[in-house]
This record gives sequence, C-alpha cells and structure tokens, in this order.
Amino acid sequence: MKTSLASDAPTVTGKVRLTSEGSIAVVTLSQPGRLNAITVAMWEEITRTFTALSADPTLRCVVVRGADGNFAAGADITEFPIVRKSEADVYHFHQKVVAPALRAVGDCRHPTVALIEGVCVGGGLEIACQCDLRIAARSARVGAPIGLLGFPMAPDELRGLLAVAGRAVTLELLLEGRVLPAEEAVAKGLLTRVIADEAVEREAFQCAARIAAGSPEAARLNKQTVRRLTPEAVPYSEAELRAFYAAWTDTANHREGVRAFLEKRRPGFTG
Repeated sequence: MKTSLASDAPTVTGKVRLTSEGSIAVVTLSQPGRLNAITVAMWEEITRTFTALSADPTLRCVVVRGADGNFAAGADITEFPIVRKSEADVYHFHQKVVAPALRAVGDCRHPTVALIEGVCVGGGLEIACQCDLRIAARSARVGAPIGLLGFPMAPDELRGLLAVAGRAVTLELLLEGRVLPAEEAVAKGLLTRVIADEAVEREAFQCAARIAAGSPEAARLNKQTVRRLTPEAVPYSEAELRAFYAAWTDTANHREGVRAFLEKRRPGFTG
C-alpha cells in the first residue's frame, strides 16, 4: 500500500512523485504524453527530493522510475527556446539546474535502483547512471542521441555515463547517436540486468527489498568506500566550463538541431 510522502512537484505539465513502501522510497518521473521528458521544474524538484531523501534516516533504498511504461526521454526540448536562449542561459541550465539534480541522485546516502522501462535516453540515461543499480525491461531502449540536436553532453552530465559505461561505450553512444536495445546495453555494462517486461517491476522491488533487508550502515559505507576507491577525473574549472559552452552555444548546428526536433524533421547540419 503506497502512502504519499510529499505533494506532487509544482510544475507546468510534469511532476516528480514521491511515495513510500515501508523503508523503500519511490521517485516517479511523470510527464504524460511526452515520455516523461524532464522540465526545468522537474530537474529542480529532483534536487529537492533527493536532498530530503538522503537526510531521512528511516529509509534503506530508493527506487527511481518513470510513469506509464517509460523511464524518461531526456530534458524537455520544447522548453529549450525559452530556457536556453543565450550562452548564459545554457550555462545556467546545465550547471545550475541539471548538474545539481544529477549530483543529488548520485550523492544520495541510500542505495538507489533505477527501474527502466521503455525509453531511457539523454537526461533519463544520465539519471539512471547516477543510480547504483539499473534493472531494465527487455523492451527498454537506452541511449544519448544528443548529437542529433547539434550539441555535446555537458561535462557534469557526461561524468556519470562515463563512470558506468566506460570510454568506448560512451563514445559509441555519443558519436553514433544510436539508441541501444536492452540486451545490447547490458552486454556492454550499461545496465545491471535485463528482465522480461512483465516481471521487471517485481524484480526491481524485490531487489530493493533485498537491499532494505541488509544492514543500512553497511550499505551506506559500501557506497562511500566504492566512491572513495574509484578514480575520478579532475573537474572542469569555471573558466573551462565557460569556454566549453561558448564554443557551441551560438552555432548554426545547435539552432538547427533544436529547430529540427521541434519541427519533427531530420536536421541538416553543416561544416
């Protein structure tokens, strides 16, 4: 029996729902009709939600999922002409909106399990890669085809994908823009395991229950120790970040990529 822990996020069309099943919290991304594409308000609510969850000592596991049979189709590109108009806007969106949300998921002190169904691309895959485990339905599809929008993946967003997938698979996803079927993704280490569609929800919650049955202190310390023993790249300096966004924000290919997506046609890139 699910009980509400918090009201739905105050967004325009999307919501981040938070419910509980005993010591297991469930975070659900929801934007009906748009494959749960993540609005700015949803990104901000993800930050608030995971910050609060991390501070709750009664929890033992967090399951992250999408509503209505899909995980998330990345950021809501229909907002881009408004929230990413200029270089300053692009910097703010990626560094002050998306990066804190991903950091909040990755820094959660409790173990996290991504329950992946349907589409999990772009920002959706970035969120899944910040989770500790990724359990996917056999019909799920994962990828990062942002090159088709005419821009690269931001450094703080690329960090999580690279940590999970490694250099070769990360470059394959970003350069080809191919969306992988679940069976190929698990073979390449991008997913933890793949389960039959009709059983994936049950398996994800059984996984969470197994985690919750263990010592919460041990689980939290294991997360901390794995992070401590995992080499991390030197983060970009502020100057490097500014140069990164300046290099591509005001380009014809960036404008063409977003315009083509909104007009539902193939982009015609130049150069």
